Amino acid sequence: MRLTLLLSNDNDRAVIDPASGGRLASLQIGGEEVLVTEGSGATEWGCYPMAPWAGRIRDGRFVWSDEARQVPINWPPHALHGTVFDSSWEITEPGAIRCKLGSTWPWPGEVRSYFELNAGELFWRLEVHTETDEFPVVVGWHPWFRRQLSDGSPAKLSFNPTEMYERDDTGIPTGKRVVPTPGPWDDCFTGVAYSPILTWANGLNVEVSSSCDHWVVYDQPEHAICVEPQSGPPDAFNLEGFAIARPSQPVCHTMRLRWWKSEE
Repeated sequence: MRLTLLLSNDNDRAVIDPASGGRLASLQIGGEEVLVTEGSGATEWGCYPMAPWAGRIRDGRFVWSDEARQVPINWPPHALHGTVFDSSWEITEPGAIRCKLGSTWPWPGEVRSYFELNAGELFWRLEVHTETDEFPVVVGWHPWFRRQLSDGSPAKLSFNPTEMYERDDTGIPTGKRVVPTPGPWDDCFTGVAYSPILTWANGLNVEVSSSCDHWVVYDQPEHAICVEPQSGPPDAFNLEGFAIARPSQPVCHTMRLRWWKSEE
């Protein structure tokens, strides 16, 4: 029997699936599903945590403590979205799950997730813990929002960044920041003055806020819009912008999804 965490109130319902990367597998707001609930691969549905890195690592390689490190290439030629989005997580208490970082990560550690569903919002806290040695960390979330709801209502994204990371021909940031170009995007942004908001034509609004200060927006698919808070840019281990997990000092970040209905 597949174990899931169900959070619900009078109006809303959230399903967390520990066996599928500890992801938010479904979010129903007033009975309306707002997430893509299935995809051809583990990276293409729900809302999953990214740790101990988010986005791509160039060629899966970086240097730490003067030693070259290699992580598996799962999105050739790069390593994508960490080690836990396709792993099985363990339920530890109501609203809490955890997952070991696994043998493909050079250091022992684990990720812990904590969820709260309240009236009009879902709160999610991520913690990356090390067991012994210090290591670099970037965390993030990858929600796949439906571009259209069941009644055909299309979504519009309200998003106003001031800077965008320049990408090279392989899709990796060069480290240079430029003025944002017009979308559609598969890009990382900073200088975001207010939290991104998705608004559907039926009046439903979903705001994505976070303690993270980097945002990746992937709005090229016809069926979905991804608005991804990250604590650093893609390939941060080779650029800059990562944190460091230390014994008794985990790296912690939060994401909040808040929703309301506008008058039509």
